Amino acid sequence: MSDPSEHGDPASATGARGLPGAGLVKGLAVTLKTMTSRSTTQQYPDVAPDLPPRSRGVIALSEENCTVCMLCARECPDWCIYIDSHKEEVAVPGAARPRQRNVLDKFDIDFSLCMYCGICIEVCPFDALYWSPEFEYAEYDIKDLLHDKDHLGQWMATVPPPQAHDPNGEPAKEETAAARKAAAARPAPPSVRSDADQDPAS
Repeated sequence: MSDPSEHGDPASATGARGLPGAGLVKGLAVTLKTMTSRSTTQQYPDVAPDLPPRSRGVIALSEENCTVCMLCARECPDWCIYIDSHKEEVAVPGAARPRQRNVLDKFDIDFSLCMYCGICIEVCPFDALYWSPEFEYAEYDIKDLLHDKDHLGQWMATVPPPQAHDPNGEPAKEETAAARKAAAARPAPPSVRSDADQDPAS
């Protein structure tokens, strides 16, 4: 015998779907439940919102950590980071010739283009960029959303301290390397000879 549902039997199709209007009743039940519960509206800006600890507000720059490696500008998918620098000679005592180092002249981020992906912060190898939870930096003119290095440096005061490491987690690579180096530098304990190892003639 063939299945009646294959022939489009309306009675079997209605039984599979349930009673007509059941979806409407469920929707009205959700509406009534919401109407009888108290709202949780926060009176912003009079009451500051409780932000999650890893909120992405604005990007802060620690200028002294920047080595002008250009990784952040190259990896930015929106090309909203503009960096300019020059080279200076540094005299190193005992060196045959002076060395050169990059000096940061310009570090601008255009927040009208930024999509807050955080790639620039992740790829920075010298911890020069940080997330700040501050988000109240709206401007009347879109040109004012271009923050220079001085403006980005002011956001460093709002960067929260890093979260404590999990005591049950794996130690950081730097801690492991430092412990290994300290163990290698520690002198070996003197060997203790037993009476059996001593010379019988003595």
